[in-house]
Amino acid sequence: MISGGQLAVAASAGAAAAPSGGAIVGAFTADAAVVLGLASRSVGQISLLYGYDPEEPAEKLFVMSVVNAGTATSATAKTAAMADISRLTQALVRGKAWDVLNEAIVAKVSQQFAKAFGFRLTKKGLGKAVPAFGIIVGGTLNWTTLEAIVDAADTAYRRRFLLEKYPHLGEGEESESFPDVGPEAQDDADEEISLLGELAEAGGPDLR
Repeated sequence: MISGGQLAVAASAGAAAAPSGGAIVGAFTADAAVVLGLASRSVGQISLLYGYDPEEPAEKLFVMSVVNAGTATSATAKTAAMADISRLTQALVRGKAWDVLNEAIVAKVSQQFAKAFGFRLTKKGLGKAVPAFGIIVGGTLNWTTLEAIVDAADTAYRRRFLLEKYPHLGEGEESESFPDVGPEAQDDADEEISLLGELAEAGGPDLR
C-alpha cells in the first residue's frame, strides 16, 4: 500500500507527496493481521517444544494470552495480561474441566482478540511512524514485537511446565508475579485486553 516509489517521491518532494493518512492506517491494520498470524505460529512452535498441542481449544486460549502479554506495554495492560496467564496456567495445571469450551467459543474469543490486538499494534505504529518512512518503522516495530512475544512465550511455557512437575512452586503465588515483558510505557499508550473477560462473554468458563 505504501510502495518504495512513494517513499522515494516523498523523500525528495517533501511531506505533501507522502502517502495519505488513510493508506498508512490501512497498511498498519493489514500488517497487524500478518503479525498476529506470525506471532501465533511462533508461540505454537514453543508450545510444541514443551509438549503442548497448540490446536487444542484450551491451548489456543493460552497462545492468545501469551501474545497479549508479549505486546502489552503499559502497567495496566501488563497486569491484566499477567493475570490472564497466571489464572489460565493454574486452571490447566489443575486439570480443570473444559466441558463448555468448544471451537465456536474459541472462535468468538479469537475474533475479539484479533480486533483488540490489531488496534493495539496499529496505535503503536501510528504513534511512531513518519509517513515517508512508515515501512522502515513498521518493519522494526514488527521485529521487536515478535521478539517480545517469543520471550514471553518461552517464560510462560517454562513456568507452566515446571508448575506441572512441581505444583508446590505455585502455592501462595500472586497473579501479578509473572515476569515483566518488554519496556513499560505510559498508561495512556496502551489499553488493557482481558482474554478471560472475552472468554466469559463468549459463553466459556469464567476464570476471572
